[in-house]
Amino acid sequence: MSKFFISLSVLSIVFGGEVALSESPGFAMDYRVHLDAGKEDCYYQYVHPGATIYTSINVLKGGDGQAGFAVRNPQGSFVLPYAWKSHAEHKETSKQGGYYAICLDNQFSKMAPKLINLYITTFRNDLWEKHTKEMQKNDLHVENVTAAFTTVTGRVNNMLQYQSMSRGREARHYQLLLDNNLWVQRWSIGLCVALVVASVSQVVILRRLLGDGKTSQNSAPRTRVGLV
Repeated sequence: MSKFFISLSVLSIVFGGEVALSESPGFAMDYRVHLDAGKEDCYYQYVHPGATIYTSINVLKGGDGQAGFAVRNPQGSFVLPYAWKSHAEHKETSKQGGYYAICLDNQFSKMAPKLINLYITTFRNDLWEKHTKEMQKNDLHVENVTAAFTTVTGRVNNMLQYQSMSRGREARHYQLLLDNNLWVQRWSIGLCVALVVASVSQVVILRRLLGDGKTSQNSAPRTRVGLV
């Protein structure tokens, strides 16, 4: 089972002095998922009829930097088939609504786990229409204000999507810098050790080849004195 850290941001609008998550026009969820090697995990998100769902992934660390990403609709059909990429995204408007399955796959990697940034958001336009009708019943003509609110919330939702993509790229680049720094440190230490070993080896070999003074005197040839 994968480990994940969640950072949740909800676009909630106050209607009648009460805030209810079920009546909120938008949800934005940011997951940091640790996917083990050879594993596949799916996450389910309920989408209201007529609402828009957007989801994206960024592989931050691990292996070749790619992972499988697929999306299934509430009927079980793949609206986004599996594709192995470092970054992927999907957006659609659900007509019937239901639970969407967002699946991450790391089965091709048998040894390297992956760290993945998963972003999911849903946005409902029907709540704005409902609010407009309630205001019209009270003879309040606020069509322009409602249209402005709708435009602003739509742009805010787009900004949240872009911010998630930017954070994912930033986290991926940061992990790449850490890996490069560790690689350079290991090679530097290895080269220093190799240099010291080579230097010591050269000194020992040269001393053995040249010898010292005592060895030269002891190895001088001896002459025999014969009797005449």
